[in-house]
Amino acid sequence: MSIIKTMKLGKHIFGVAAMTGISRIFGFIRDMLIARVLGAGRLSDIFFTAFKLPNLFRDLLGEGALSAIFIPMYTDLKKDDNFAKNVFSWLMMILLGILIVFEIFMPLVVWILAPGFAEDPGKMVLTVYVSRIMFFYVIFVCGAAFLSAILNAFSKFLLAAFMPVLLNLMLIGALLLSAFFPSDTILYVMSVTVVLSGIIQFLVLWSRIRKRHFGLRLIKPKWTPGIKSLFKRLGISIIGNGFYQITIIIGTLVASFQNGAVSWLYYADRIIQLPFAMIGLAVGTVLMSSISNAMAEKNMRSVYIQQNSSMRRSMMLIMPCLVGLFVLAEPIIKYLFEYGAWSPKSTHAVAVAIMIQVFVLPAMMISQIYSKTLYANQDVRTPVKTSMVSLAAASFIYVIAFPFIGYLAIPVGVVISGYLKNYLLGRACKKRNLFKIEKRTIRTILLFTVLSILLGLGLWEVHITSIWVLLLSIVIFAIIYLPLAYLIDRKI
Repeated sequence: MSIIKTMKLGKHIFGVAAMTGISRIFGFIRDMLIARVLGAGRLSDIFFTAFKLPNLFRDLLGEGALSAIFIPMYTDLKKDDNFAKNVFSWLMMILLGILIVFEIFMPLVVWILAPGFAEDPGKMVLTVYVSRIMFFYVIFVCGAAFLSAILNAFSKFLLAAFMPVLLNLMLIGALLLSAFFPSDTILYVMSVTVVLSGIIQFLVLWSRIRKRHFGLRLIKPKWTPGIKSLFKRLGISIIGNGFYQITIIIGTLVASFQNGAVSWLYYADRIIQLPFAMIGLAVGTVLMSSISNAMAEKNMRSVYIQQNSSMRRSMMLIMPCLVGLFVLAEPIIKYLFEYGAWSPKSTHAVAVAIMIQVFVLPAMMISQIYSKTLYANQDVRTPVKTSMVSLAAASFIYVIAFPFIGYLAIPVGVVISGYLKNYLLGRACKKRNLFKIEKRTIRTILLFTVLSILLGLGLWEVHITSIWVLLLSIVIFAIIYLPLAYLIDRKI
């Protein structure tokens, strides 16, 4: 039975990773067009700052705290329709209130988020206008994230994982039409496009929910013991996630004082997030549902098997990504983005940030397993405490190091805080016997690391002269690495 569960886990992880990969490919096409049309300066800083706001709330109330708390409770309640309807209705009412407040106070919000923009009044005013339009995306994307959580609880992962593709496709369409608009107008077109994509994502998922007869619909919100418990846990979790969002805001705030830095950090983070999204988020999404079911059955052996299997598979894939991105950072940015308004200075700035921030990937991957285990055990407080400590440390590093190393203070802070968070989460899981690492897992991870470094040394000697040489180098690296890594995982 455990072998069958592990096989299903691997199948679901692969499926979600594949869909996420498709989304990220279109995301890179989108970013290449943004780089070509907007460059890495005033207009791109405005767009990325405005786009950050709805994404913060999506992480906070959608794919972050709410989903991690809702799925274990929903599973424990035998997937009760009335509980889901009530949570959904409360969520929509809260989101509507947030939308109204932020629309009114958007100038203050933008000033807090990017005070450096105040040095250019036109830049600040345009950011406020664009942010007001784009903030309508919040209500739809958070609603879509909750609908995705419903589907995930029923082990229906693929459609939800595919939804971000719609956003990327629609933004690509808007950017292709940019030649017909003045440079400032394209920002408004892109903002409206973001909102429309949120509406479509919401409607597609709603249609799937209704078709599956899960019984979800809006009702008059009721204050029940289940809702009270959910909001109590959610309040604690939002504090922890809020520290994460505050850290992002501080990073943007600090970077806004260096022209182009907001965009440089955005592109660096996009590259780093590609392997994490394809592997780490896929593992976390599937593991959340799978471990919740195993813990509801009080089957800790199944939990340990799934944890170790997920760790081996995720680290098998993440270690070559770490080495490859470190070695190929500059040519990747050069051949993806150095066109049109993009300059060689921006290429180098983004590449250096990547070479620092890429070292956080192993910590991010393993933290996913620890945190999802704690949430599946309905322990909200521990992830919150670790977030508060580690992300406060990151903010401290941002502020202290910025005068000396500029925007690079942000990736340095990300790496240090990432390993601090990983250590604190791991210690908490092991103390409560929620995680047991197998010796086989340790041996395979060490061998994956050694193999990746050896191949990376060979990759370092390759002279990259075109995008075709870059792609060929990556393909050869993968062709050599993957079979050897697969044998290690099977035989060790």
